[in-house]
Amino acid sequence: QVQIVESGGGLVQPGGSLRLSCAASGSIDRIYTMAWYRRAPGKQRELVADIMSGGTTTYADSVKGRFTISRDNAKNTVYLQMNSLKPEDTAVYYCYARVRVSTTLNDFWGQGTQVTVSS
Repeated sequence: QVQIVESGGGLVQPGGSLRLSCAASGSIDRIYTMAWYRRAPGKQRELVADIMSGGTTTYADSVKGRFTISRDNAKNTVYLQMNSLKPEDTAVYYCYARVRVSTTLNDFWGQGTQVTVSS
């Protein structure tokens, strides 16, 4: 099986920065897309950013210019550098990975990490 573990959430003041990390481990043949999603209170889960194995990235309009997604394929790890944080960035952030295990593609999710932006 595959495990997805996030870290790096916490409480930060508006304008501050946080860096989230997510490591995948287990019976992994290859990881394709890795991504960060978030769910704010009372809202649906939304894509924050994703990154393909070759490095192509996509960002939600609300975070463009403030957040940067990156990955280390050798470590099966994805990062989300969040700068100029706003109160509306407060949410539970979830890591996602599309993983090939043997001959099948599977979607895996982390347990989530809370990010709170407040003064």
